[in-house]
Amino acid sequence: MNCKESAVIVFLTSCVSLSSRNNINFLMGSWWPNLEDLYEADVPVYRFIQRPGDLVWLNTGTVHWVQAIGWCNNIAWNVGPLTAYQYKLAAERYEWNKLQSVKSIVPMIHLSWNMARNIKVSDSKLFQMIKYCLLRTLKQCQMLRELLQASGKELVWHGRTRDEPAHYCSICEVEVFALLFVTSESNSRKTYVVHCQDCARRGSSNLDNFVVLEQYKMDDLTQVYDQFTLAPSLPSSS
Repeated sequence: MNCKESAVIVFLTSCVSLSSRNNINFLMGSWWPNLEDLYEADVPVYRFIQRPGDLVWLNTGTVHWVQAIGWCNNIAWNVGPLTAYQYKLAAERYEWNKLQSVKSIVPMIHLSWNMARNIKVSDSKLFQMIKYCLLRTLKQCQMLRELLQASGKELVWHGRTRDEPAHYCSICEVEVFALLFVTSESNSRKTYVVHCQDCARRGSSNLDNFVVLEQYKMDDLTQVYDQFTLAPSLPSSS
């Protein structure tokens, strides 16, 4: 772990601790910190006024607050530079959100497979992390398929439309990929209220009240995995 990563973790941990001390959920609540508390926790604070025409760039992992001091239009973009550092922190936040039962804005599994299909990656560290995510997903999908088939549960082919968004569990809001557990009623109505396997089994341990929709064939996912290879580095502009 380098100094930059260590600092991000320390500052985030301090902010989470301070919000908890004030009975506020850091991820879901609204918290405007006391500056003296931040100073005492050795959290660096930068305060400035953004003038008309100014563009402010907040780096990965920056905890920030914005307050209007007059009439204004607020325009903000969430961007993800295609770097190993950005991907690593995004994956870590994705996993932390799952532990905190908070929905991730970025569906990292869906994103990783789309990256493997559509872009060339020449950064070896970024490539290795994406490839590892694909491998973990393949393994999980195969194990889940085998478990369902061994129990006699039929998989119903559903596929995906071209611009279909990622799916999340309607109960715990974790990302659901490839195999969607939907209630029999919602399936018959074509409303498709999606559940993850864990939440589905809490409602019906043997999944009698659920239909399992298959969105990808394992052969198709395996082909994407095999064809995702490290691209040659781009020649230096110098």
